[in-house]
Amino acid sequence: MIVLIDTSSLISLVRYYLLFDKDQTLYNFIKEKIESKQILVLDKVYEECEYTAKGIVLEVLKYLKSKKNITKTTEVLPTQKFFNQLENQFINGSVKNKLSDVEFENRKNDFLNSADAKLLLFSISDSSKQYVIVSEETETSNDNKSFKKLPTICKILDLEIITLPKLLKNYQEINLIFNK
Repeated sequence: MIVLIDTSSLISLVRYYLLFDKDQTLYNFIKEKIESKQILVLDKVYEECEYTAKGIVLEVLKYLKSKKNITKTTEVLPTQKFFNQLENQFINGSVKNKLSDVEFENRKNDFLNSADAKLLLFSISDSSKQYVIVSEETETSNDNKSFKKLPTICKILDLEIITLPKLLKNYQEINLIFNK
């Protein structure tokens, strides 16, 4: 399993988990997983981390600033099937109906250049590997955004998506105590 982690999960890790990680067990564990490419931080996620939450992720996880810990997505391109799904299944229909053709194309291009789209495209780019997306997003409430949220799109694409607590619980080798 190769983990693709999103910006919201990295922010949660820094704000809510590492705060209580006095002996840096979790910090070092996550660092080792990123450096060994078992957890991938995509370039678009890194870019989001630079300007989201005042850059707290990069301030705390300084090792992310090393280019070797960032996975490039320049070669990951959408297929025609993905474009069709984007225009018909991933879009929020009520929002699309209010947009002009030009506005829709602009929002579609913005989405295709987003970290969420890169996580999805990377996940489907190599079917020989098992990718798991980690996100703190929920399916509910989309704040009138043009495209559905990551968990909803993952369901459509039949991709595995889990939360950060579930990911940490899956790692048996780390000695974290969780409530049952």
